[in-house]
Amino acid sequence: MIVHDNSILDALLRGATHYLDLGNGAEAAVYYGADGGAAMLAPNGTRRSGRWVMSPTGYHVDWEGGPSADWQIDIEPGRIGYRDGDGVEKGRVTKIVPGNAIAA
Repeated sequence: MIVHDNSILDALLRGATHYLDLGNGAEAAVYYGADGGAAMLAPNGTRRSGRWVMSPTGYHVDWEGGPSADWQIDIEPGRIGYRDGDGVEKGRVTKIVPGNAIAA
């Protein structure tokens, strides 16, 4: 079930770090700041910062010097998935940690 309720998305994202299994042993971590800031630690160790905002279909992230993308959270019993703007699953959440767990 794609989460379209912004209050639920806000509770899942704001102020939390999501760890994502991207497949083939690759893991990324994304932090969604309470102030709309975002930080990412990519599988190759690259760090990005940017901004995130709610959208009518999920949320949108703009990375500084990188891509911008629409995202959706897909929840099923025992699984939380990340879907891109086209609805294609790009990763699964392995854990959610309060605060910025990837701060340098």
